[in-house]
Amino acid sequence: MKKTLSIIALSVIGFGLVSCKKENKEVQNPEVIGVDSTNAPVAPVTPTVAGTEAAAPVKSNQPTTTIALSESNFDFGNIKKGAKVNHVYEVTNTGTNPLIISEVKPGCGCTAPEFTKEPIMPGKKGKITLSFDSSNFDGSVQKYADVFANVENAPVKLTFNANIQP
Repeated sequence: MKKTLSIIALSVIGFGLVSCKKENKEVQNPEVIGVDSTNAPVAPVTPTVAGTEAAAPVKSNQPTTTIALSESNFDFGNIKKGAKVNHVYEVTNTGTNPLIISEVKPGCGCTAPEFTKEPIMPGKKGKITLSFDSSNFDGSVQKYADVFANVENAPVKLTFNANIQP
């Protein structure tokens, strides 16, 4: 009897360990998103894996404001494989409260962000620079970064395209 209970207990524990590993999957190809060709902020697109919950955007404790982007998508055109390129997206605070960019989170490690850290006063401009390393890519690519700020529809998605040539 004790032997049977021990076998059942070990089976249950073993099954529990195996089933936990199945949930630890990575998102495949998260950079494939819809692109808005207007200059308006792009609605967020959050990639998910079946059976998992998407991370909810973190709301800022700051009063909300509104922003206008010089553009939400940029096309680098043809670039040589291995080239490191960057683009500056201009952000204008069109609201009545200071704009605070808390984080710019790229979709992959090939993209590095820099952004205005101090509050951007109403009517003033700030910058978000995305630097892209094309070393590990070939052909057409589309990448993104999520901008977390004290705006109503955060995060705001910035995208760029490039055609990587040998």
